[in-house]
Amino acid sequence: MPDTDKSQHILDALYATVSARKGADPETSYTAKLLAKGTPKIAQKVGEEGVETVIAALAESPQKVASESADLLYHLTVLWADQGVKPEDVWKILAERQGISGIAEKASRKSD
Repeated sequence: MPDTDKSQHILDALYATVSARKGADPETSYTAKLLAKGTPKIAQKVGEEGVETVIAALAESPQKVASESADLLYHLTVLWADQGVKPEDVWKILAERQGISGIAEKASRKSD
């Protein structure tokens, strides 16, 4: 069983690693290569991994869903780094939504 404290901060640690790869040599780092290709390629990878996660949920094992989810989260952190979004920005929004009905929250976004 994973260390709970470590698990709770794994996305923050992943984001720090991804951010540190900005400007690194694309020949030695997949993350640097992806960042060098720019937002369209990064967004494409997020979409691909999202689709692969859905396919795994519909036709594969829970372990495959977990594996594809890890790929999706990795690529999402690359997109965050590319866009200057920090994990705490996302955590803040999630915290603000906590305890609010999903239907009510979604309806409130229509007026934004």
